[in-house]
Amino acid sequence: MADADDVRRLAGALPHVVEIDSEGFDFRVADKGFVWSYPERRPGRPRLIRTDVAVLYVGDEAEKQALLLGEPELFFTTPAYDGLPLVMLRLAQVDAERLGELVTDAWRMRVPESLVVDLDGGSAP
Repeated sequence: MADADDVRRLAGALPHVVEIDSEGFDFRVADKGFVWSYPERRPGRPRLIRTDVAVLYVGDEAEKQALLLGEPELFFTTPAYDGLPLVMLRLAQVDAERLGELVTDAWRMRVPESLVVDLDGGSAP
């Protein structure tokens, strides 16, 4: 079972990552978000920052649908994210190892190729 502290630890360990000051967590690389707290929108009420749910950048609609259909206990989406390459991850349903893979994959999709070598020890993806 993972939590917001695991997200911070894993995302913060990746090269060239900056955590943006927010009510939850918000990580970027090269000014591009790759994992952040889910800002739940509730009709007639202020949005609620959910640190028990991470929003992950997934790259494209095919990957998004594969995750949503393949592991509905972990991933979900909302109409606000229709057409966007983003999924929400229920942190309590994932272990730290899998979370690390997902956060690293999101980072890889957002980081400029020239900076990937800093993670891979000199080899591009």
